[in-house]
Amino acid sequence: MDKIIMFLATGFYSGNLPKAPGTWGSLVALVPWFFMRNLPMPTYLGMLAVLFVLGCILSGSAEKILDQADAGPIVIDEFVGMFITLTAAPNHPAAWILGFLLFRVFDVFKPFPCSWFDQHIHGGFGIMMDDVIAGLYALASLHLLWLLVTKVTH
Repeated sequence: MDKIIMFLATGFYSGNLPKAPGTWGSLVALVPWFFMRNLPMPTYLGMLAVLFVLGCILSGSAEKILDQADAGPIVIDEFVGMFITLTAAPNHPAAWILGFLLFRVFDVFKPFPCSWFDQHIHGGFGIMMDDVIAGLYALASLHLLWLLVTKVTH
């Protein structure tokens, strides 16, 4: 069971890649997102909610297996953050790349309340929540920037 937990919590082992596991996890998250992106919105949001709950359970379990709080290889939180960021994203590769970059910026710099969750809430829920909030910041930024760019270019 530990192998299954670690396989999923590390984003298909992408979190085990050297240097910047969160970036690798965010990048790998684009693959399943690509196949989910055209789902009806209620289905997409339902799957996102299930992924969040599973992420809380899996990341908390992986923390115990690794015996380390919020260990770097745990990247299922980046998957959820990317899925949030790219919710209803424009159907254009430039928007997807922008969403990836925005999420990484918000995840790395952790503006409030991301930083508060990261520092004060522990276990699986804490691991997930700072990325949920970073994803919400990136989602709003992506849609605003895309709107501005398309207004200026048309």
